Amino acid sequence: MAALLSAALATLVFCAPGYPGAPGDAQPYVDQFAKAAVAAAGWEPGSLAAVYDPTEPGSVAKLGQPDAVLAFVPFPFFVEHSTQFHLVPLAQAVVAGAGRQERWKLVAKTGRVTGAASLAGYTILSVAGYAPDFVRHSALAQWTLPADVKIEATGQILSALRRIASGERIVALLDYTQAAALPTLPFAAQLQTVTQSAELPVAILATVDSRLPPARTHSFQAALLKMGHGGAGVEAMKSLQLQSFVLPRIPSVPPAP
Repeated sequence: MAALLSAALATLVFCAPGYPGAPGDAQPYVDQFAKAAVAAAGWEPGSLAAVYDPTEPGSVAKLGQPDAVLAFVPFPFFVEHSTQFHLVPLAQAVVAGAGRQERWKLVAKTGRVTGAASLAGYTILSVAGYAPDFVRHSALAQWTLPADVKIEATGQILSALRRIASGERIVALLDYTQAAALPTLPFAAQLQTVTQSAELPVAILATVDSRLPPARTHSFQAALLKMGHGGAGVEAMKSLQLQSFVLPRIPSVPPAP
């Protein structure tokens, strides 16, 4: 009975800080994904719920609930919170357009930034700004940022790029999709990519705090690896801009000083 109760209370939390989509808008799609994943894993129908949160505080609160056994998270969130929630990767998402890995690019006003020291007094704006450890030690691992650099989260990247072009002392750290759109901007000539990250995972699906029993963990991982290769999982994944899952390859991240 306890095992059945535990299964009924299992929740997959989709954490998407800074990205578009209200929880209500996304709910049908995450429900569809959970249903397809449960079927692929051979779990009892209805044994996994799914929730979506586009904020960091909301995502953190949801992962803190005892029913949160799985988390789908962008890599910046993983870097920032994997220790707190003992996130153990099961699979790495292959995302439509970006693939399974992406390079984050730091964009400045053309000719303004020539190296890390040039960023003294600057603010770095990014959809990943809620994850300063990711910004400093993953995305910009090759640069030692000046102590007075500020890192702030924003979902208004286009506005940030306009401010950069106008000469404000800010730079923007862009993900693959945002960087790919740069050449289409009317003021693109006023913007310059000054450095980029190594290839980093786009998103991870992980277990939370060892709350999922080993047998169910293994069956769910196997289900993820075959979803996207036929059956109901294809449509469920497509609605979330996912193509497939692969075994995770997580780069080591140096601890923050």
